[in-house]
Amino acid sequence: MPKPSLPVRLALLVAGTTLPLIVFAAVIVFNDYEQDRRDASQRALETVRSIRLVLDAEVQRMAGALQVLSLTDSLRDGDFEPFRRIARGFLDQYGEGGVVLVADRNGRQLFSSITTDTASLPPRNNRDMVEKVFATKSPQYSNLFLGAVSKRLIVTVEVPVFRDGNVIYDISFTPPIDIFQAIIEKQRPSPNWTISIFDGDGINFARVPNPQETIGKRASPSLYAGMLHATEATLPTVSLEGVPLITTFARSSLTGWTVAAGIAEGSLVDPLWRNLAITSVIGGVLLLIGLAFAVRMATTIARGEMLHDLLIEELNHRVKNTLAILQAIAVQTFRSATKAERETFEGRLGALAEAHNLLSQERWRGSELQDVINLVLQPYRLNNPERIRMSGPKVPLSPRLAVVLSMIVHEIATNAAKYGALSNDTGTVRLDWEIIAEHSRQKLRLIWAESGGPHVVAPVQRGFGSRLIERSARDQLGGEATVDFLPHGVVYTVTCSLEDES
Repeated sequence: MPKPSLPVRLALLVAGTTLPLIVFAAVIVFNDYEQDRRDASQRALETVRSIRLVLDAEVQRMAGALQVLSLTDSLRDGDFEPFRRIARGFLDQYGEGGVVLVADRNGRQLFSSITTDTASLPPRNNRDMVEKVFATKSPQYSNLFLGAVSKRLIVTVEVPVFRDGNVIYDISFTPPIDIFQAIIEKQRPSPNWTISIFDGDGINFARVPNPQETIGKRASPSLYAGMLHATEATLPTVSLEGVPLITTFARSSLTGWTVAAGIAEGSLVDPLWRNLAITSVIGGVLLLIGLAFAVRMATTIARGEMLHDLLIEELNHRVKNTLAILQAIAVQTFRSATKAERETFEGRLGALAEAHNLLSQERWRGSELQDVINLVLQPYRLNNPERIRMSGPKVPLSPRLAVVLSMIVHEIATNAAKYGALSNDTGTVRLDWEIIAEHSRQKLRLIWAESGGPHVVAPVQRGFGSRLIERSARDQLGGEATVDFLPHGVVYTVTCSLEDES
């Protein structure tokens, strides 16, 4: 698989850094949205509970006032004209639209605050409420129904009238619907809320918004289904206008009426999309800026690498020319020398050239010790690679150490080819190296051990090659080189510092 180009790698780096930040920001925005939903649901729950308490307090006040009226002697005695003045004082506190009625067990209206002609009054429409008052002997609160006289939708608060411990009448109060409408309008937190009061059958009798179009209508199917199964809950619904809502409702245990408040989903979702859009735009701009910067940096680095490669090529060209001139001078100088002397010098020059080639391939950043050794010993391993076995850890070398060690290994191999284990067909060489610590400094120890070669005889005097190995190790590498002429073969030990002191 080809290695990605530098611009591609820098672009991937920028994208890999920026995109996770964009995703992280989007997750934070979404978490804020979820928290806003939870907070909205809690606010809706607190609102419906507050309205329910206000509503209960209001109807209890009405029922209490009716119970006071039920204690008047004129009402108990069936003298309704004096009672009319008392009832009018009660109605004055609620403004126009309120009606007080008195009916017997059969629902026949005996008194009405809106007329004195009781004979023409029709029976009560909600006979079941009258029967319930007589049966339970306690205040009752009706569902929404059509008034027999007013011909409009009303709710009633009804209490029994006692005489001698028995219920003789049902006194009811029809409060103006505006009272309930005013309660929810005062409690409405913002225009994007929908608040309703439903009777026991789930019919609206107070609502914002659009009260004129919705009063008398049943709750939306999604809300009504929830109201049938719980007295208090939060659930997603769709309003009668078709607006998605997060709705919370609570039913009153006193009246059986239900208060519901819904927050428009759009008021929560719109900020979510807006924040996500802002996050995406900002993230996209940052990503584009980063990519543009990456491309610019890649262009600058590429120009620098081109200049660096050009300088390396120029250096290689000059060095190769220098080596060629040096070889030509050597040929002229050693014209009268023996063939062996010329080959020795040319071999050393070749080792220097091979080390230079290796460093050129690595752009003069250094190289691995094993690569240097393989390059020098390659001619001796062509026919039988097993003759020279090598082992050791990876050791990075500076350019100077690579050149000097290549010369040392070349001289050792040359001696082995002339006089030692590589001079016959049976000899072998074992080359090992290791890293050792000496005086808190890392050093390289290289051991060349020969076996299977001709019988070893220690030379009377050291040749130029031996002196070259010793001086290179001492003067160039800050180490030492020793040679042991053992019966089974020669052993060279070279120790040098890995810290380039040049």
